[in-house]
Amino acid sequence: MVGLSGGDVTLSDRRTGRRWPVEVGAFRLSVVPVTQGVYGAVTGEWPGAGEGESLPVEGVSWWDAVRFCNALSRREGLAAVYRVGDGTVEWDGRADGYRLPSEAEWEYACRAGTDGPRYDGLDEIAWYRGNSGERVHAVGGKRPNGWGLYDMLGNVWEWCWDLYDPQVYGSYRVLRGGGWADEHWSCRASVRRRSHPTFRIDDVGFRVARGAVAQLGSRTESV
Repeated sequence: MVGLSGGDVTLSDRRTGRRWPVEVGAFRLSVVPVTQGVYGAVTGEWPGAGEGESLPVEGVSWWDAVRFCNALSRREGLAAVYRVGDGTVEWDGRADGYRLPSEAEWEYACRAGTDGPRYDGLDEIAWYRGNSGERVHAVGGKRPNGWGLYDMLGNVWEWCWDLYDPQVYGSYRVLRGGGWADEHWSCRASVRRRSHPTFRIDDVGFRVARGAVAQLGSRTESV
């Protein structure tokens, strides 16, 4: 994982035209998306259409990602961040385990101090429709951003913690980053996508984060 000191990021939504600033605290983020090999070692399951230990795990729902974070935390002797109930999940901000990044953390990490739509030329940093051969690729095969993070754009979309727009879309969660099947316009730092937390498809995965939320205490959301 890479330690990030935190800072300010401005999120935007093309659908509504809304922009909003967020202050991001210090946190740690995995250098690559969770791979099939890691997911299988932790859960004993190998979901998705592709096969290969170094491929990003895909075909996983938001719920699957939450449960993986807890399983990885327990495996490493850390306190689980999420307490999962019947239709609810509680995020304990005091726990030291693994979790999904917030949407603001994800964009802050993706941009790595840049302010354009991408942190480098798309073909150099991402697998997308124009160069993927219509398949997922092993993580870390393209150039990282300035903070040493690979595959922040392209290859697989990544689940974030946040609800997309609860007043309009209910329990739908945020996806970021674009995937191997997407056109170039979807592989930008600011692009937001939404999906139901039970949704599984072959271009959606996730990466994990730790830290920087102790001040939040705990909170419960229905999903």
